[in-house]
Amino acid sequence: MPSCPICQTPLTTVRQREGIYYRCDQCNGRAVTVPQVRRVAGDRFAMQMLRQINNATQASGRFCPFCEGLMKQFNIPDPPLTLDSCKTCGVVWFDPNEFEAVPEGVIETPDGLVLRGREALAMEKVKRIERETRADNEAPEEAWKWVAAFVGMPVEMEERGLSRIPWVNWSLCAVILLISLLAFTDLRSAIDRFGFIPSQAFRDGGFTFLSSFFLHAGVWHLLSNLYFLFIFGNTVEDFLGQVKFGLLVLLAALGGDILAMSLEPRSHIPSIGASGGISGVIAFYALQFPNARLGFFTRLYWIRIPAWGAFALWILLQIVTSFQQLAGLSHVSGLAHLGGAGVGFLLWIWWGNSLKFRR
Repeated sequence: MPSCPICQTPLTTVRQREGIYYRCDQCNGRAVTVPQVRRVAGDRFAMQMLRQINNATQASGRFCPFCEGLMKQFNIPDPPLTLDSCKTCGVVWFDPNEFEAVPEGVIETPDGLVLRGREALAMEKVKRIERETRADNEAPEEAWKWVAAFVGMPVEMEERGLSRIPWVNWSLCAVILLISLLAFTDLRSAIDRFGFIPSQAFRDGGFTFLSSFFLHAGVWHLLSNLYFLFIFGNTVEDFLGQVKFGLLVLLAALGGDILAMSLEPRSHIPSIGASGGISGVIAFYALQFPNARLGFFTRLYWIRIPAWGAFALWILLQIVTSFQQLAGLSHVSGLAHLGGAGVGFLLWIWWGNSLKFRR
């Protein structure tokens, strides 16, 4: 349910002849789509507003009621208004009494208004379909996204603005990188000493639950985990805050090890890597921001998949990997991934889906 960017209370759906808008009963602000503004104020005002939205670069500090992305601030000279907009959702946020200042469009007859409104709505739907079709094959401008996608990594096609620096995630990435590089000097000994072994889960007082998180089996294992943690962890920490983000990573890592230990209690194979904790971050990201567009490069063209769709495919892959692991056909711990994702899901229900913790 969309929530007010000021009060964080659920918005009420209001249906009128001109269309639907969403109102906050507490502060009386409202979220209005650009097509509805056009039907109320006419094409001239709507085009003026649309140009300002497309050119807006200044972050407003408020989050979109629908996708929860950081909105941009823009100004309308006539009448003088300072508004917030989400270009992705095509929504404009009006503070109390601001929408009443919007001028009314020229109305010829009641029948003409209804016909014109239907035509405008139909044209807007056609244009939106065309934009989405073009966007599905549109390539990102950043060179690093090309490099990441070329080696099979997903990229955020529309990056979400951050309201603060994700110090916990950045620090965690730095510590993982440092400890893993030090362990590479004698990797076999480091894995035997500090890896998590299900049949010896509580050796050294259970310290290997923690130490195994910072070890990786090779350069690619390390870089791929750091990439996922950096890309998705920044957004999740920005939403949850530092303390809850740290708890998410810690509990997801423990949950992954506990599930692996429960289903393979006699295994003597050491398990290492931050994948369990990162799986919890990925699950929380996909559930809290299901419509975020992730891009994949297929060597021929770019495709875009919503985060929830990519997450569903990833879960299926981990289930297959888990069966292979239990059958002794794979050394990749799909169980740790599923355990971490399960913790991420439970914490999303507890934190992410509660208005108390929404931005």
